[in-house]
Amino acid sequence: MHDHKPNAADSGWFRGRQLSPAWMLFILTGLNLFNYLDRFVLSAVLTPLQKDLGLNDGQAGRLVTAFMIGYFITSPVFGWLGDRWSRKWLIAAGIFIWSLGTLLTGFAATFAMMIAFRVLVGLGEASYATISPSLISDSYAPAKRNNALTIFYVAIPVGAALGTIMGGIIATKWGWRHAFIWAGAPGLLLALVLLPFVELERGQAEGQTAEAAKRPSVRDIVNLFRIPDYRLVVVGYTAYTFALGAFGHWGPTFLQRAHGVAVEQAATFFGAVLVVAGLLGTLIGGFAATAWQKRNRAGYAWTLGLSVLAAVPLALGAFLAASTVWSMTFLAAAMFFLFLSTGPVNTLILETAPVNLRASAMAVSIFTIHLFGDMWSPEIVGRLADSFGGNLQKAVLILPGALIVASALWLVLAFKTKCGTGGRCGFV
Repeated sequence: MHDHKPNAADSGWFRGRQLSPAWMLFILTGLNLFNYLDRFVLSAVLTPLQKDLGLNDGQAGRLVTAFMIGYFITSPVFGWLGDRWSRKWLIAAGIFIWSLGTLLTGFAATFAMMIAFRVLVGLGEASYATISPSLISDSYAPAKRNNALTIFYVAIPVGAALGTIMGGIIATKWGWRHAFIWAGAPGLLLALVLLPFVELERGQAEGQTAEAAKRPSVRDIVNLFRIPDYRLVVVGYTAYTFALGAFGHWGPTFLQRAHGVAVEQAATFFGAVLVVAGLLGTLIGGFAATAWQKRNRAGYAWTLGLSVLAAVPLALGAFLAASTVWSMTFLAAAMFFLFLSTGPVNTLILETAPVNLRASAMAVSIFTIHLFGDMWSPEIVGRLADSFGGNLQKAVLILPGALIVASALWLVLAFKTKCGTGGRCGFV
């Protein structure tokens, strides 16, 4: 492999046969957009799909569970492979598998087939989500890495919105099956896009290729949680994901029950806020965190802890406000602050782990945050609401509590990182 160190002069398609950092980021971000587009097509066509296949609400919800099983359970496997095998081939396989699963969903004739194809989509996305960030981390030096990852993760709200919008339009004109077919088909070709280029060496951005070349064992992966900084990042991220998972699931329903907002209006509001707050929050939080990190080595951690802490009173205001307008305003503001952490949290997951374990570090994080976070939180909130006689407004009050836990853990990390330098503890 070529010993390529990213710098400002990298402006062409590739040097030799290796993609420049800018083109690597462009391609991976575009693929990530398709990743989330394919994932969210389902929510846009759920009503006609249920009617056509005769599925009840429980079965419709199980389709999401099937995806999650394929996604987070297999992620540690792909993390282990991503630190040992060719990453471009694993990424290509992941894109092909999730695209095939999406396309085949359009031909599903039974509920069992739907379940199988959604597991397939999750399995393919697990490969891509665990391995792509490590490839970006090897393309960019630490000073530029967080900005690059921030751009990569902007694809989440944009792709989710596009999947919802395009799925709805195609389903209305040609039926729900065509929505899955047209969403999945491009990926069968896009899977090939990285294959002609020479793969980056692990650790090359920091000049640690020898260290990165060491193949990790299963024991090394398990021992990730013995790294204090990594543990604080991931456990905090789990509490954060617990809150966001339930928040995303019950948010529109909360507006309907607590404030009498129409179903269509509530869905439109959340879709619009997802795009605007997600796009602006991710970009502003990522670039601001990079600037802060240049002055303070705990800048990423401060961004995480303080942004989530700021969201706590806003979430409480949204859940307790008597006014519909104020409730919706507080909800939008809370979502903006919560998206500020998207880039920095993923950067810290990668940078608190050894260079030869970065794919595994991402995989273990994905596995943990979903298994202990949003896999259960929507059901917990629902059961609490049932115990309160259907009062969802009381049940969602546990979510700001989860955000407090996340903020506290990340602020501990910030103080620990800053004070660990031997200098004065503080914001700067």
